[in-house]
Amino acid sequence: MTPLLLLAQAIQSEVGWLSHKLLSVTLSSAEWVLWLLLTLSVLSIALMLERAVYFATHRLPDSELLALKLSRGEFDAVRAAVEGKKGMEAAVIRDGLASTAQGADTVEQVIASTVARERPQYERYLSFLGTLGNNAPFIGLFGTVLGIIKAFHDLGATSVKGAQIQQTVMAGISEALVATAVGLAVAIPAVVAFNAFNRQLKTLTSRTNALGFALVGSLRAEGRKAPSSGEGR
Repeated sequence: MTPLLLLAQAIQSEVGWLSHKLLSVTLSSAEWVLWLLLTLSVLSIALMLERAVYFATHRLPDSELLALKLSRGEFDAVRAAVEGKKGMEAAVIRDGLASTAQGADTVEQVIASTVARERPQYERYLSFLGTLGNNAPFIGLFGTVLGIIKAFHDLGATSVKGAQIQQTVMAGISEALVATAVGLAVAIPAVVAFNAFNRQLKTLTSRTNALGFALVGSLRAEGRKAPSSGEGR
């Protein structure tokens, strides 16, 4: 007998009661792990596409120009430009302009409240992508471990000798390693998408804050001009 066969048979003969029970469970086929990874992969791709469409349709392409108009006090032109637009930037402009009569401090609080309300809409499903990217390799590794356990168990129960033993073990291990490869294939796109969407969200939040600062700054500048005009009279 070869050393591999002797080792497998020795391990099998010394298995305790609990190990035997756990072994009976783990000896089931690890193909369900591959199906689980395939399902998670399809779901992650669907969420990536959904998030990509959402980010593309909920942004203002000309936010820099609108910020310039807000700083100049061209509120009516900005209000008309964001009419019917969706997204955090448009919501901040609409809510901020609707509160201008209450003063700059109130507008600042309204803007902060709007950002806090709109941001979770962009963060939706991102936690799933991040979790999948971190844990899919471990799911694949779990499938690999199950496959290797089954390969060695089959080796201990077989009566083949010589080169056939090596062929049996290598074939089982190679099949088991497929689960790790699939886990990595699922995790890498999820991590890339998670980082890309988080980067877009940071950029969008910065653009939104710039719009809010422009509006509040314009209101405060007008507030300083009004008392100065009155004093001159």
